[in-house]
Amino acid sequence: MCSGAGSSGASPSARARELVRGAYDHHVHLGPDVMQRRIDDLGLARRFRELGLSGFTLKSHYVPTAERASVVRAAEGVEVFGAIALNAAVGGMNALAVEIAAREGARFVWMPTVSAANEAEILSRSDGGGRKLPFWARLQRELEEQGISTEPVRVVDGTGAVLPETREVLRVVAAHDLVLATGHLSRDEIFAVVEAAREEGVRRIVITHPEFPSQDLSADDQASLVEQGALLERCFAPAYGGKVSWEKMFENIRATGPENSFLSTDLGQPANPPVEDGIALMAERLLEAGFSEEEVRVMAVENTRRLAQGVLV
Repeated sequence: MCSGAGSSGASPSARARELVRGAYDHHVHLGPDVMQRRIDDLGLARRFRELGLSGFTLKSHYVPTAERASVVRAAEGVEVFGAIALNAAVGGMNALAVEIAAREGARFVWMPTVSAANEAEILSRSDGGGRKLPFWARLQRELEEQGISTEPVRVVDGTGAVLPETREVLRVVAAHDLVLATGHLSRDEIFAVVEAAREEGVRRIVITHPEFPSQDLSADDQASLVEQGALLERCFAPAYGGKVSWEKMFENIRATGPENSFLSTDLGQPANPPVEDGIALMAERLLEAGFSEEEVRVMAVENTRRLAQGVLV
């Protein structure tokens, strides 16, 4: 059984391990990175192979990961996918960076995360009062103190219309049939980008952790995005760490249908459970909440495999 925030958590049961066999985890943070991580790429690949998990997608907030992924695939024989997050470190809404990442074999493209205008606006409202800043925010400040610009990356203009450079990125995503993930965009930005992505021919759209505080999408919003062809990502780490309510996540899964969700972990932080345990621990929480084994397997295995294999969800 998965414990709550602040504890190390127990190992998953044999039942949960078997239930998620064959799953992919499309949201992991591994070393090497600009911050400390629990495990590196090669180490996780070995653990996945030992546990019968199929593979993972390497997410970095700062650098493209397709080259790393290709090295791990060759070394360990586990399916590892590269990605790019369109933050300031790669030039923001940079179609050239996406094109190069795609040619190197990247599979996922995240809209801005740590550089999202939405995150910057939230931070400006909540800063001060002794609040501990997230690592990325502290890094942004260090860079600013060195005179290095870390301006937010904008995807829409002042009227809410998608910027031309955002559309250029979406055209590259569509041309290479990549998976588009919405990152840390706000609700209104998400809807604008999803609509534009569909217009530009993007086939696979993921709504990144829709319960996360900086997204906080209602069940009705999530249902509307599903109607537009999006798939909803349900992350372990935010719920484990108390940023997201397990109950709220489960309610949203029921409201939108398990067939429209997939599980990921967002793990890799040293204080959190092992990355390779996350999907199984999440499966246990879902079973305890009354979801059937079939529903859990659809979210943990079938939908993650379909994303990995480039099949429409």
